[in-house]
Amino acid sequence: MTQNGIVIAGGGLAAQRAAETLRRTGYDGSLRMIAAELELPYDRPPLSKDFLAGELDERMLRFRADDWYADNSIDVLLGDPAAALDTAERAVVLESGRHVPFGRLLIATGSAPRALPGSTGYENVHELRTLGDARRLRGALGAGSRLVVVGAGFIGLEVASTALRLGAEVTIVEAAPAPLASVLGTELGHWFARLHREEGIDVRLSARIARLHGTRTVKSVELDDGDRIACDTLVVGIGTTPATAWLAGSGLDEDGVRVDAAGATAVPGVYAAGDASRPFDPRQGVHVRTEHWEGAARQGAAAARAMLGHPVPPAPPPSFWSDQHGIRIQYLGHARGADRVAIDGDPPARDFTATFSRHGRPVGALLVGRPHALAEVRRRLAATPERTAV
Repeated sequence: MTQNGIVIAGGGLAAQRAAETLRRTGYDGSLRMIAAELELPYDRPPLSKDFLAGELDERMLRFRADDWYADNSIDVLLGDPAAALDTAERAVVLESGRHVPFGRLLIATGSAPRALPGSTGYENVHELRTLGDARRLRGALGAGSRLVVVGAGFIGLEVASTALRLGAEVTIVEAAPAPLASVLGTELGHWFARLHREEGIDVRLSARIARLHGTRTVKSVELDDGDRIACDTLVVGIGTTPATAWLAGSGLDEDGVRVDAAGATAVPGVYAAGDASRPFDPRQGVHVRTEHWEGAARQGAAAARAMLGHPVPPAPPPSFWSDQHGIRIQYLGHARGADRVAIDGDPPARDFTATFSRHGRPVGALLVGRPHALAEVRRRLAATPERTAV
């Protein structure tokens, strides 16, 4: 299983942390990384914030200097994404047709944004997943420009906040009754709506797009109630799906690869991490995607250690952060499915902690303007009893 070395399919955070961990813990065999983009691995969270605002040079996004990969004997294959997995041959088939054999494989191909039906072909419709996406969007925003953001998830809310800071007129269109309602519930979802409205953003809730008007570019967005919103730039942020369609026929899941705590899949020697995976969450007793920076970093490192036979420490509750209108917002655990939420603090003052419980057990938390409370909340969630796999 070790003859052809280790191959990492993906060029994001999970892939980078896996490569670093492998070399740091003594692996000196063949190591190849397959990246769909023409960019060496870089950090994505700033794309919707400092980089989009023009306050961060893209060279600062790189995880490592360009020569780090050669210095560590890592062969990075750029711009030729994984297209199929041949488990019998034990090889990744690239889009170019090239076969890359492996002894052990890490699937870390991330996720892809969901497309808005009817939006393809317009020059001013943007997604925000890659550095190229951010470059194009940054060039379209500015003082007086009219931005419509479709989807009030964390990425959409961050883009709206950044665009407002750049002087754009911003409208958010969300089909749900409140932003993030499916994750945080309507009470906290309405808090996010109020936050953005107080800052001057037009937030349309329970609103669906009936049609887009324009030829080469979208000139206006028509909602299902007949209202029209003038538009210079449209950003689609309606969620992501695992970038795992290339696994069709391999026997592995195409909607996020199920893995154990060490990242191992059902195929010997094949691991998965990051947005492409569905790790088992011992506190919920189910496999669930985390889709967050911290999770991708930890899972990539854990899979690398497991490949080398090293112990993998228990995973802490997943967490991530968001910056909106100058406020640090942090989310831990999994609030979805909670049956109770307790709020401590002052939501109108943008200073509070919301703790989510299920059957009397804390399972998640939202911190607004309280970074100092993160460590204690993390300890409390980590103490929640674990459950067995289902």
